[in-house]
This record gives sequence, structure tokens and C-alpha cells, in this order.
Amino acid sequence: MGILYEDVVLIKEAEKAGDHTVITVNCPDKTGLGCDLCRIILLFGLSIARGDVSTDGKWCYLVFWVVGKPTTRWNLLKKRLLEVCPTCLPAASRIYYYRPEFQQRKPSDVFLLKFWCCHDQKGLLHVVTEVLCELELTIKRVKVSTTPDGRVMDLFFVTDTRELLHTEKRQAETIDHLKAVLGDAMMSCEIEPVGPEIAACSPGSSFLPSAIKEEMFSLELPSERPNESLASNISVTMDNSLSRSHTLIQILCRDHKGLIYDIMRTLKDYNIQVSYGRFFANPSGNFEVDLFIMQVDGKKVVDPDKQNALCSRLRMELIRPLRIDMVSRGPDTELLVANPVELSGRGRPLVFYDITLALKLLNTQIFSVEIGRHRIHDREWEVYRILLDEADGCSLPRKEIKECVRKKLMGWD
Repeated sequence: MGILYEDVVLIKEAEKAGDHTVITVNCPDKTGLGCDLCRIILLFGLSIARGDVSTDGKWCYLVFWVVGKPTTRWNLLKKRLLEVCPTCLPAASRIYYYRPEFQQRKPSDVFLLKFWCCHDQKGLLHVVTEVLCELELTIKRVKVSTTPDGRVMDLFFVTDTRELLHTEKRQAETIDHLKAVLGDAMMSCEIEPVGPEIAACSPGSSFLPSAIKEEMFSLELPSERPNESLASNISVTMDNSLSRSHTLIQILCRDHKGLIYDIMRTLKDYNIQVSYGRFFANPSGNFEVDLFIMQVDGKKVVDPDKQNALCSRLRMELIRPLRIDMVSRGPDTELLVANPVELSGRGRPLVFYDITLALKLLNTQIFSVEIGRHRIHDREWEVYRILLDEADGCSLPRKEIKECVRKKLMGWD
């Protein structure tokens, strides 16, 4: 007996407003599958209200209750979820099993999307980012600058989820969508392939002052300011007494956008397997998570140092899933946002989308943008440097801008 490929992922849409859409995944297991699925759910702008996960180490069954949107493309979501599920191949005995070698995929080709606009406007970058997200183009790096005469040059280094950007038809579709939203403001637009090294991690991080690096990228818990970081509202505990073969992790914290993804990506980076899990938002508005885990060798986490390291990392990732700061760059103000990158090389999705949306809502102009990857403290980060345009004299207090961006990224608006 086997399972039909199209039945690996099933989506039951909500019947009425206020109900949850139920996503069911039934497929061979692999370490990090929960992280990969949660990342795609986050990429489609959905929030997880509840979930159940179970596996015997070979086959898994996952159910997510999600809050959808009227614009959610459910068929496309199913397709993207199927792509990260391990392939089921029939053996001679007609039993379906997982062959890891068939899951290997070559890195996506990187393309440079370059266009000029005759004038800048508030919200321009968010509009462009929204179009690229709708087209399933993943932004790897961005370089945006404004000339003295007000023209804007945008350089977007992107990959195509559909793997079609090398074709004239796909390029024409992209340019047409940009023209539709930018209108006469767009002077020219070109798309060309570039080498994969463009999106690679930068060898150094000298572009940031050392004081900022120590404060912003510290891997230590900010215990000296627990109220500011919400550390006092987060509980992470481990228990080895409830199961002969598994360690129980219990988490209680305030909900935020991508919460389950942040937990799963941390466990994936530690090569931890989740055998059974349940998570849900309780009536008080907090999120409760119970996960029965084991190491990749099939053993419990019994070493006190490993337990402390894992608990500390989980607490830190829940307290500061993203790093945000406002700094002076000469006479100007720069917004810095740092997004931790998984060991697999992928960063949290929609970060730039949320940043540009927050600044658009604040009616704050962007003068220039740089996005690059840098290795700091032996960890890779996606760093967003946004230089704000304060020439119109309508600049807001830094604390207000920082808090608005943080709330948008955390989904607390």
C-alpha cells in the first residue's frame, strides 16, 4: 500500500469567517521537516493557531490549524508544501519509502533585476517588494540609491521559485507587473543572470562598528534588561522523567509571527528530531508548546550542558528572533535589522516586506537600502541597512520608528 502524491498535503479551507483552515501533511519523515513546512506557511502570510505533530522516525503526520486571508492562494501553497516533503518512491514490495538522494536540489540561479524610476515616492519599495512576493521571486540582496536629482536606481538580486526567470516569457511577466504598479515612473527595467557568489555570505563584517556588533548580534540573553526584551514572559523547560526514550521541552511565551518556525529552525540547526508535539494559543493569549524530542542518534538529551545550551538558545530566539536598532550614519538616521540565517542557508521570509510596510505606514521615506549576508560571531546573518530620508523635516522619533518596525515584524499590530 502506498499514498498518492496529491494526498501527501491536504488543505481544508475554512467554511466561514473566523474558522481555521486545516493543513494536513502525511509523508516520510526527515529532520527539519517541521521547520521547512512552517517557513512556507509563514511565507504565505499565514499564522499558526494550533498544531499536532507525530512521527515514528520514518513516517510523520502533521496537522496545522492556520488563520488564512481572502487572498491566500491555497493551491499554490499546497504545491510549495509538497516540494519540501520527502519523495515517496515505490519499492519492489509496493511499500513506499524515502530516498534522501532524490531530495538533493541544485542551488537556484540568481538574477539581477535592475530598474530606474524618474522620481522617488513614499512606499515605492514596499510596492515593488509586494509585486516580487506575488511573483514568487525571492529577494537575496538589494541595493537601492537615490541620485541628487531625485531619480531612484533599484538593484534586486533575486531567485525564482518557479525556476523560469531565464525565459523571455517569465521576464516579460515580471516587467509587466512592475510597469502596472509603477506606471510612467519606471524609466527602464532589465533582468540578467549573475553568478551565485552574488548572494553568498560576505567574508567580513567591517561595515558595522564593533560596539553595534556586540550589542546587536550578541548570542547572550539580555538579562540586564528583561522587561524590554520580554524575557520575563518566556518559560523554556526540559524534562526527562515523562518518557523512556524522549526529552520533553515545554515552552510558554507570548505569541508572535513565525513563533513555531523560530522554534523549529532552532531545533533543526541543533539536529534535533521532534517525535511528537502539540502547540496552541491558550485563552490568555499566550502560546503553549509541548515537544517530545530526541537527538539524531535516537537518544534523549541528558547532558546538562547540552540541555542548558538548547534551552538558552530557544529562549534567545523567542526573545529576539530578529535584531532591530536605530543608529546615526553621519548626519542621517539608519535603521538596522538583522535576520538570523538557518544552517541550511535560508533566512526568515518576508522581513523586507514587513520593514517597508512599516515605514510606508509611518509615511517615512527611504533614501537607500543595502541587504547583505555577513558572518558575525560564527553565525550567518541577513543584515538590512535602511538609510532614512529626513530631508522633508518630518522625521519621527527613533524610538517610535523602531517600535513600529518591531511590531510589524512580530505581528503585534
